[in-house]
Amino acid sequence: MKYTTLPTTDIKVSKICLGTMTWGEQNTEADGHEQMDYALSQGVNFFDVAELYPIPATAKTFGDTERIIGTWFKNTGNRDKVILASKIAGPGAYTAHIRSTGFSKEAITEAIEGSLKRLQTDYIDLYQLHWPERPANCFGVRDYPYQQHSQWKDNVAEVLESLQEHIKSGKIRYVGLSNESAWGTMRYLEEAKHKGLPRMVTIQNSYSLLHRSFETNLSEVCLRENIGLLPYSPLAFGVLSGKYLNGKMPHDSRVKLFPNYNRYSSKESEKAVIAYKAIAEKHGLSLAQLSLAFVNQLPFVTSNIIGATKMSQLKENIASIGVSLSQVIVDEINAVHALMPNPAP
Repeated sequence: MKYTTLPTTDIKVSKICLGTMTWGEQNTEADGHEQMDYALSQGVNFFDVAELYPIPATAKTFGDTERIIGTWFKNTGNRDKVILASKIAGPGAYTAHIRSTGFSKEAITEAIEGSLKRLQTDYIDLYQLHWPERPANCFGVRDYPYQQHSQWKDNVAEVLESLQEHIKSGKIRYVGLSNESAWGTMRYLEEAKHKGLPRMVTIQNSYSLLHRSFETNLSEVCLRENIGLLPYSPLAFGVLSGKYLNGKMPHDSRVKLFPNYNRYSSKESEKAVIAYKAIAEKHGLSLAQLSLAFVNQLPFVTSNIIGATKMSQLKENIASIGVSLSQVIVDEINAVHALMPNPAP
């Protein structure tokens, strides 16, 4: 395994982060425990979860993924071996079953206390805002109906002040963003700098060979402001494994089970996947290895969040840390991207 540190901290994290959002829906508690056992044995010490997991978010399963991690901590005593990240859910219809009070002081306290209880731990190493409160294009919607005069009271200072209280109490150590824009990221960084408030150290946004829009402006923010990307969906919901090519639809796959999860399933994306698969085969790699290795080597990436429903997938994904892409391969990937840039939103 390779390691780095969360920016501006001394926390050592593996370059591969274990994503957990299928545990409690597509995966059982036993599956989740097996995945954590294996990941830790391979040197993966960074786990990411959220209060709303598993996905899709429902009132029935709310918090179950954290509960699965909590029972593993209790059974194994491995809490001190893991750097743990979680998130408070943003507001909206998708999370109305959790709360409707956004990132108010009371909401943040409720969310942190709930996560700590489910996780059976006294602290969370990295606590993230899952998506912004303000109306914003958080999830790559094309033709997004921007609302220039939308109702939103700038409460960045209040949010950071609330998070600071929990840092001082020892319940969280550091804070980060997720599904955030360049403007939102800089807004938090500037507020922290000028008022001596907690600094966001990471941003968790989608990034894959099918969706590289992070490079247009947020990558510069990361590099110049020393904030690390934790890319999620680096295999684009499994599309970049090639398992959906030629009309295939595995019965237990995410896109089959949840048809609305079609962000990466356009005809344009399939054309790009075919091209990337040809590059992988040419160089003796699997498509998944090629896709993950490309993300692993990016200079603005702190840790690559991988997820799997099967142990065979997990093993292949973690093993990608041992794959080094030559400049020839990177150039071939970029040539495809130049012809078919960001086919997924």
